[in-house]
This record gives sequence, C-alpha cells and structure tokens, in this order.
Amino acid sequence: MSRATVLIDHQPASYLTVEQDGPVAILLHGTYWSRVWLPVLQGLADAGLRPIAVDLPGLGRSGGELTLASAAVPALAEWVSRFADALELDGPIAVAGHDIGGAVAQHLLVRGTREVSALALVNSVTYDSWPVPGVAKYRDPAVVAATTVDEILGARRLAVTAALAGAATEPLVGEYLEPWSDVRVCRSWMNLAGAADSRYTLDLVPALQQSPTPKLLIWGEDDTFQKVEYAERFTSEIPHTTLARIPNAGHIPMENAPDRVATLLADFLKAAPVTGGRTAAARRLSFGDENR
Repeated sequence: MSRATVLIDHQPASYLTVEQDGPVAILLHGTYWSRVWLPVLQGLADAGLRPIAVDLPGLGRSGGELTLASAAVPALAEWVSRFADALELDGPIAVAGHDIGGAVAQHLLVRGTREVSALALVNSVTYDSWPVPGVAKYRDPAVVAATTVDEILGARRLAVTAALAGAATEPLVGEYLEPWSDVRVCRSWMNLAGAADSRYTLDLVPALQQSPTPKLLIWGEDDTFQKVEYAERFTSEIPHTTLARIPNAGHIPMENAPDRVATLLADFLKAAPVTGGRTAAARRLSFGDENR
C-alpha cells in the first residue's frame, strides 16, 4: 500500500492505492478524507482489484483549495473525471462513495462524462438527507468568517468520534483529525460544507430510476448522520440496487467491520466491466506511515 500523486489543474492530487494490475475501483470520500478507505484497501487488493482512494482538492493530502464553486457536487464530479484521465484509465470506471462522496459518485453515474460500470454507496448522502446541522451551519458566511482552526478541530473531533462509533480511540481520532491542522484544509472544508446542497441528489433521482447500472448500498446501521431509512428508501425506489446492512457499525463502517465491507465491495466491484490504463503520469511518494 502506498500514497502517490498526480497533477490535476496544476495541483497535486494525492491518493492511496495498491499498485497492481486489476479492475480499478475509485473510492471517494466526503467530509473526511481518503483515510476512511484505508481499512479496506488491502482487502480489495487481495481480491484482485486496484483500489484508488483519492483526496478531493484542498482536502486530506491533496493540494489546492476549494471555493464554494469548486466544492459543489457537479464541479467535484468533473474533477474526478479529470483525475481518472490523468491516471490514463481507459473505459468505464467503478466508483464507490462515502458521505458527500456518494453524491459525487451518483452525479458521475448519471451526468458524468465517463461511463460508470458500477456504483457503490457507503453511508452516503441521498435524497434530502443532507447537509446535517453540523455541516449546514457553514453555509452562513458570517459563521465561516468567525471560525478559527481550533474551533474546526474541536467540531471535527466531535463528529469523527461519533462517526467512528465503537471503533473510536484517541489515536485513531487523532489520525483522522490531522489534516485539519492546516488552515488551507480548514478553509477548503468549510467551502465543501458551505456548498452542500441536497438538490444535487434530489435532482438525480429521476435519472437514477432509469439507470440500469448495478448499485450496492453498504450501511452501518447505527449511523446517526445518514440514517439507514434513507438507504431502505433508495433500495425500494431505485432499480438494480442491493442493500447490505452492517450491524453494530456507525457512519464509517470500514472501521467497525473492515473485512465485511471489503468483501462486499470486492464481490460487487469485481463483477463490473474491467477498467484499464496505467498511472504513468503519477509520481509516487514515500511515506513512513501508509495511512498518511
């Protein structure tokens, strides 16, 4: 497992991956960063996939800085398409999205410039399930202007601890929080929060209902942010959708049940048409700690 970068819009886009031949799976985060996918990356690779968990611009380890315009779901979906182009990925792509990353994944499926061969959503935003209050308050410019880095860290600590549920330990929470020590990342995150708008998922429902693409929902049943009832509704209303419930798991079930989530994702994504291409444009970075 390693971290690598590729230039997108003259800024480094950072991603976690296991470099090997195999069907590509692009893994998208939302209000967190690529760290959410770390517990399942090796399992996906062991199943023969080539997982790529990218940090969206200005977040995690990626460079750049999000604005309200570039943090909107359609703009992020376009950025992911450029990321796939930069990695020289050929053909359809299989995509998994967590949290707001799920909105980006849904947009890629029904309005993106690339064909999506399979869509997996893990405790994703859907319909009008978002933004949650802790995110929606950053739609107020006065709140953004008055918020300090320490206040962001405090708010994210509470959110991360709740999202990790039974897996929360002080060292793990600290790993998740580390990127927000950078004021640039804090500004990007507040713009991501400020751009959060449920119309970006509500508007996709008619197209999703017509989509023949296979869809898998994986849901931590104890999620207090994205309730499982939304997953049940999606499964009942959107054809070609299967729901896998993860008991005793919260908003980030990859941490609570990594083997189960990895198996579900691998079995589903391996059935999608193979994507090819190489990461010739990528510049590999060496870190002592693979989760960084």
